[in-house]
Amino acid sequence: MIELAVLDIAGTTVDEGGAVYRVLAEVVTEAGHPPADTELRRWMGADKREALAALTGRAQVEDLHETFVARLAEAYAATPPQPLPGVPAALAALRSAGTSVVLTTGFDRQVTDPLLAALPAAFTGELDAVVCAHDVGAGRPDPAMIHRAMELAHVADPARVLTAGDTVLDVQAGRNAGAGRVVGVLTGAQTREELAVAGPTDVVGGVADLPALLGIPVPA
Repeated sequence: MIELAVLDIAGTTVDEGGAVYRVLAEVVTEAGHPPADTELRRWMGADKREALAALTGRAQVEDLHETFVARLAEAYAATPPQPLPGVPAALAALRSAGTSVVLTTGFDRQVTDPLLAALPAAFTGELDAVVCAHDVGAGRPDPAMIHRAMELAHVADPARVLTAGDTVLDVQAGRNAGAGRVVGVLTGAQTREELAVAGPTDVVGGVADLPALLGIPVPA
């Protein structure tokens, strides 16, 4: 039985309109390093400080990160993020079946807390915890966020963990954690073919499909 679902936020459970990667590209470009699309895609799902450092070649990026956070907040204020279709019902079904739900993200608390505060209670009320890369000192594909989620949910066996995300780094983190089900979802920017290269156990349309994947009914 799957006792814990560890799910990414942007592009996996929440539709934020692609703002994070648009703003990331803007900040990196203004720093003098316009990224190729292939470079940007490599860092989807990563800790944003790590992404900024890699894309600019700079060791110190706190100023860039502050700009990123401020502009992303402006983007979210203009177009508030929303749960992806079917996700609140899927989370409720998972928790009704005894599966804990923990979100993980490459955002830090400066971005994550306001983002979640703007979402409806039908979504946030189904969460057991949220783990940011900055909380554990490592972003994906390192499995540290998944390990922390397991600690918070009191789940010791990774075979009883499902991870789901919309990027190659999400899939790699799940595999590195030894999760029993490592699911790629197609609600983000990366394709089935891109995700499949990373070796997920499953690729589904979205988090809304997870209850069916696990044989859990979703109330009408």
